[in-house]
Formats: sequence, C-alpha cells, structure tokens
Amino acid sequence: MTRHTKIVATLGPASSDPHTLERMLHAGVDVVRMNFSHGRAEDHVARAMAIREASARTHRPVGILADLQGPKIRVGRFSDGRVTLTKGAPFILDARCEMGDIHRVGLDYKDLPKDVRAGDVLLLDDGRLKLDVEHVAGAEIHTRVRVGGELSNNKGINRQGGGLSAPALTAKDMEDIRTAAEIGVDFLAVSFPKSAADMYMARQLMRAVGGQSLLIAKIERCEAVANLEEILDASDGIMVARGDLAVEVGDAAVPALQKKMIRAARERNKLTITATQMMESMISSPVPTRAEVSDVANAVLDGTDAVMLSAETASGSYPVEVVEAMSRVCLEAEKSAEVTLDRDVLNRVFTRIDQSIAMAAIWTAHHLKVKAIASLTQTGSTALWMSRLNGGVPIYALTPEPSARNQMTLYREVYPLLMSQTHQDRDLMLWEAEQVLLEQGVVAHGDLIVLTIGEPIGSTGGTNTLKIVRVGEHLLPTQVSSPD
Repeated sequence: MTRHTKIVATLGPASSDPHTLERMLHAGVDVVRMNFSHGRAEDHVARAMAIREASARTHRPVGILADLQGPKIRVGRFSDGRVTLTKGAPFILDARCEMGDIHRVGLDYKDLPKDVRAGDVLLLDDGRLKLDVEHVAGAEIHTRVRVGGELSNNKGINRQGGGLSAPALTAKDMEDIRTAAEIGVDFLAVSFPKSAADMYMARQLMRAVGGQSLLIAKIERCEAVANLEEILDASDGIMVARGDLAVEVGDAAVPALQKKMIRAARERNKLTITATQMMESMISSPVPTRAEVSDVANAVLDGTDAVMLSAETASGSYPVEVVEAMSRVCLEAEKSAEVTLDRDVLNRVFTRIDQSIAMAAIWTAHHLKVKAIASLTQTGSTALWMSRLNGGVPIYALTPEPSARNQMTLYREVYPLLMSQTHQDRDLMLWEAEQVLLEQGVVAHGDLIVLTIGEPIGSTGGTNTLKIVRVGEHLLPTQVSSPD
C-alpha cells in the first residue's frame, strides 16, 4: 500500500551524516526540515546540498523546508546556568539584567515590560513554570511564582492568552529568507505570525530576493487562531505548531483547534503540517508510546497533509526507526479513513475550468475504481486541488519542473514524477505519461486510469482536458494506420 500522508523530518546532529540521511529517506521521509534557529548561512547551504545529493542517490523526490527562528521571547542567562524557583517566591524579569540569579533574570525580548501588566500570567519553559505579574516598574516585571521548578538559560516566555507585540519577522529572519532563496528551498515556515500582513511581508521579502518557496504559517499564537482565515488566504499552508500554541490557549483546547485548522485549510485548498511531540518518547526509546501512536493516527484521520518529527530525528537516538514507526502508523490509519467524496464535491462551487477538471477527475476515478490518476502539470495546482478531497485513488503528478516536483512532496496522496513534456502533441504526451507510470510499476497493461492535461501544451494554469484510458490501448500517432 502506498502511504498518502507525508512525513517531515528535522535535520540535526543525529541525522546529518550522509548514511543516516539516506536511510531516513529510504524509511519514508518526504520533506526535510532545516531549523534556522541553529547554525550559520554556510551551514544551511551545506545541509541543503547534502539533502539534494541524498535525494539523487536514493531516487526519491524530497522537499526542503526552511523554518525561520522568529522573535526570541526568552529569558536571559544565569550565572550558574540554572536556578530553582520556589512557589510563592518573588522573581523579577529585568530587561537590563546581564546575568541572572535566584532573584532576577534578563530578557532577550526587551519590550516585554511594555506588553504586560498586573494580573497577567507569564508561562516559562513551555508552561512548566507560572509567574503572576504583580506590577511593572520601568524595565522590571515584578512577579510571584505560582508554579515553581528549575529554570535554565534561554527558556521561552509566553503570556497566557497571547498579546505579545513582538514582530513575526526579525532582522535575522530577513537575512535567513535571503539564504533560503539562494538555497532554493521548497517551503518557508514563518514563526509566530499574528495576521495576514506578516505572511504578505514574508512573501514580498522572498520574492524580492528571487525565491519561489511556498509559505507555511506556523499557528502558535492566540492572535493567529483568531485570524486563521486571513492567514490561510495569505499563505500556501499552515503548520499546527502545538507547543507554543498549547501554552497560550491551554493544552485542552489544542485537539479541537487542530481539527478546525486542518478542516479550514483543506476547504481553502491549502496545505497542513501537524507538528510537535508526535513521537517524543522515541528520542530515547526504540518504540513509541500507545498515546503517540494514537496522536499520529488521529492527525492522519483529521486529513493533515503531513506529520512532523522534530527532536526525534534532529537529536534522538533512533532517527531511522522513528520514521519507520511513523510510516507504519500512517499506513494503518489510512486504511480506515472515511471517504466523504460525494458530500464534499456536492458542497463545492467551481469557478475555474482547471479546478473543475481536477474535481471531475477525482470524482470519476473514485466511482470507476480506476488504478491511478495521472495529472500532467506545470505548477502542481491541479494535483493540489485533487488532493484536497479524499478519493482513495493515488494521484501521480507528472511535471517537467524540478521545483514543482519538490513542492508536491508535501501534498497528501500526490506522488510527483519528472516527465520531459517536450512534445506539443497531446496524444504523444498522454502515451508518454502511460510509459512513465508503467516504468514506475504503479500500473500494468489493462489497468484503467484517468489522465488530465492542458491545451495548448506547456501553458500554466491551462488544465482543460480529462481522458479515461485503459493502459496499453493508447496508440502512438505513428502507429495509427492511415486510410488507403
């Protein structure tokens, strides 16, 4: 069985050597995430080159996702590296403090005192510690510890309920966008966007330096949840970033929000990645917990395009095994996924010819029980539209553009393949598409398939033809006998 849901794996010390990276690709990685919170520009360039080389050696198309760091809303450093805060004790967050101790600590985000007031609750280290704000005096935030524990250098800060004014794109992010464009990454993840304006700015910066990456908005702020629809319209997809999101909105609210966000994205023909702690225990264990298995399976049943591994592959002890485990869970969950195609199609309104062809293709393929859909595409748009509906038929996207092929590695139920498309004759192109599918072993002579293509050949956004053929019965124009 071919896996429909894609796997995103983060590159790090545990997975950077060529042998491990190749094994991970063989195990099922579709997109490799590079975390721009760590490393220099030259490090990112070298890693991207290693990913492309591993993709070529394994003959697997692999996308590259660059994940921007975003604003550093963190505490500073302690003289001893860490302190233990006791419940009920006073503690000061001081924007002017250089080196912290048991009484106070500095701030990477110097404007935090302007964003909080008495009565606010600050959450540190992914919510493990809670501080009640008593008053603000200049650069100092005077708090009292509600939930104590160990606090170490550079741990994150969230305000319960959101509301921090830090911009989504920092000066570092702007430089990293330039690096990402030079590398030619396929996806750019923007951290902590609050509105559509943040995504429009990221897109403008990317285009200004020649980049063509698809933009993924990481939904991890309360404001982003409230502005979800406009952020979706300004993006190519979203990441359900459950870590910081859970801290701001409360962990109990996240499962329902995950379902809502995935559903909203699919309705708008956008991509979704579900992330954070999906198989966290496999950082140090060779097998996942039963709860983690259920978590991944539920994301698949929600309709996510991809599930993501972070520390599990970046720094864990079992980077290959965790990919294999995630792949097994996705495959098993997909067997029981509900097919709601009839209802979904009937509830949609089509305003474009190419989108209408895409919907007709998935409808026809499902009801005729064909072996595969072959979409001849320049940009991948037709394949994306098909993939928004669960038709249960694999979609093979045949494109002459390597960049389009790499971007389609994230589309659920879509398998991108390179095809030259150098001819202008439609029948010859369709015959060549059959040959590609035969060579890949995904169809056999006699199988029924659905083909989509645009005329004139080679034009972007021009899919206007659907054809149902039986493999092997489509003759080349030169094979057709001319009349006497």
